[in-house]
Amino acid sequence: MTNDLEKGVASLSEAEAKTELARLAALLLSANRAYHTKDAPEISDADYDAEKRRNLALEARFPHLKRADSPSELVGAGVAEGFTKVAHAVRMLSLENAFQDSDVEEFEDRVRKYLGHTGVLSFTAEPKIDGLSLSLRYEKGLLTQAATRGDGDVGENVTENARNVADIPQALSGAPDVLEVRGEVYMSHTDFQSLNKRQEERGGKIFANPRNAAAGSMRQLDAAITAARPLRFFAYAWGAVSEPLADTQFSAINKLKTLGFVTNPLTKLCNSAAEMLAQYKEIAAKRPSLGYDIDGVVYKVNDLELQRRLGFRSTTPRWAIAHKFPAELAWTRLLAIDIQVGRTGALSPVARLEPVTVGGVVVSNATLHNEDYIAGRDNKGGPIRDGKDIRVGDLVQVYRAGDVIPKIADVDLGRRPDDAQPYEFPTICPECCSPTLREEGDAVRRCSGGLICPSQAVERLRHFVGRATFDIEGLGAKQIEAFYRDGWVQTPADIFSLRSRFGAGVQQLKNREGWGAKSADKLFDAIDDKRKIPLNRLIFALGIRHVGESSASLLANHYTTWPQFEAAMTQANIGSGAAWEELLAIDGVGAVLAASAISTFQNEKERAAIDALIAELDVQSVVTRAPVDSPVAGKTVVFTGTLEKMTRAEAKATAESLGAKVAGSVSAKTDLLVAGPGAGSKAKSAAALGVKIIDEDGWLALIGMA
Repeated sequence: MTNDLEKGVASLSEAEAKTELARLAALLLSANRAYHTKDAPEISDADYDAEKRRNLALEARFPHLKRADSPSELVGAGVAEGFTKVAHAVRMLSLENAFQDSDVEEFEDRVRKYLGHTGVLSFTAEPKIDGLSLSLRYEKGLLTQAATRGDGDVGENVTENARNVADIPQALSGAPDVLEVRGEVYMSHTDFQSLNKRQEERGGKIFANPRNAAAGSMRQLDAAITAARPLRFFAYAWGAVSEPLADTQFSAINKLKTLGFVTNPLTKLCNSAAEMLAQYKEIAAKRPSLGYDIDGVVYKVNDLELQRRLGFRSTTPRWAIAHKFPAELAWTRLLAIDIQVGRTGALSPVARLEPVTVGGVVVSNATLHNEDYIAGRDNKGGPIRDGKDIRVGDLVQVYRAGDVIPKIADVDLGRRPDDAQPYEFPTICPECCSPTLREEGDAVRRCSGGLICPSQAVERLRHFVGRATFDIEGLGAKQIEAFYRDGWVQTPADIFSLRSRFGAGVQQLKNREGWGAKSADKLFDAIDDKRKIPLNRLIFALGIRHVGESSASLLANHYTTWPQFEAAMTQANIGSGAAWEELLAIDGVGAVLAASAISTFQNEKERAAIDALIAELDVQSVVTRAPVDSPVAGKTVVFTGTLEKMTRAEAKATAESLGAKVAGSVSAKTDLLVAGPGAGSKAKSAAALGVKIIDEDGWLALIGMA
């Protein structure tokens, strides 16, 4: 058979070769799955090798006919050094969580209020698979790329591994020219148990749960390992498409099914929060018998045009929410309470627990929030846990919030040791011995040491290189801590001078334990790659208190360039002046955030560290993409009063989509005030400043929506 298979390649025409390559791709892919995934070989090793050689010979003769799903690119290729990164054409966002029935009812109310919708509003309800998010890109029907979610903007290229997942089609018929299918890679309970049994027999790693097994299997650098793991895939969404799949979420999912994807049969249409909650209960009842892990139910607005109108927050869509299942509970002993000091000086108590399994995961630590939580009261002085405090030695009830973060739910006072003492929250920082202070109205006690506190310095550096900030490959928390401890990196600017200081000479990075010449050069190159940084990421990376990822984007979008942002923060006076008023006029920026940003730039030591950093960087300005024909592009608009034909949130989103800046207050820089019934002080201020004032009908006519 082998000789017959290898004969005749030279005599085949191009058309015959194309047909033969398609046959071989299907045959060898099926054989790979049968051997590696099902442990049930369909053909002998000799025949498999012969077919693969024939495929290689055809590709050598007709290289332009090589298929995207070529068997020569499947298992058997050399092990990659690491995953390349893939920028998602459409961001892969996370979902807002709901934990109570009332959260789901509030979700429906928010959607209706945002849209001004009073009629029937349909939602889809589907199980939330507990696996690894994956995006599959098809071009002209062929799988060309697979990527993990990563940070939502950039993921890992796992294309070769995805080709070995049984439920992922290699080719589609009738699909748009470009189609990105999103879904979840998971492992069934049966397959998980079998895998762990095989791992144990081979002396390999034992996985804690199916989700970890699935994620670990997809992130193997050797595709042969992934091929040997029994992975499955549910499709439930999409990213970039060259043409719409359908008009509704439900129809689009059905379209994915007709294209050959596995979709979840428990997906159902619902017309109210009550129907969503009924489907939640039905799915929860079936959860033990599904054969795979789910951790909740996802609700999505069904009408895709309404999804478009609702749009997105910084990290989550407004049109979807994940209703999580109640956390599992377990009792264990509290061994100690440790204090961790964060980058803003916040003292965070952590419970050290006698290890206990909660929801399939071994838990040995849990958050204790703050000193009030330990004392059994909320931040207003009211009782929580019926006023029971938490003491070292207590038997405590642990749960995983959203099946992720372990927390303490209750204390068994009947089993409290006789010598257990009330916990005294530290008034001196355990890291630098500076006094700890708690400002009025703040639930958190903070170290007053600032930059002299080593824990704050390390945490700020860890934040600086985090995934949402500079995201320097090879420079994570472990490396930052080691470099800080040895005096190599004390400030962010020090990171960018590592090559000049430790790339040559007596003391070199390549000579440190765990480093070599190759890994040192890779780190230096990775650092240099991040000298060019978007303005919003830089602002967030600075670690300014109260400035989160979304507010950093607000500041960047308003000031657009580093010189303009830096000048505004330097010139502003807290509480008064044009620069202060302009800062407060940014919709979403309040006085606390504004004061924190200004104080950071006007602090001598902080400013010196920032200036040193900027000297090492190429800060990218915000690129504004205003529609060419928009009459409001580049203008600053303020909405006030009651809008009757669209909600304030939708009006803001619409204005921003047309290139306008939406401010929260009127100033000399305001171009237009849209005033509805009940407009008060803003209308008076606008009139005094000579700002043009129009009503809602005038606004709709101006933007072409009348």
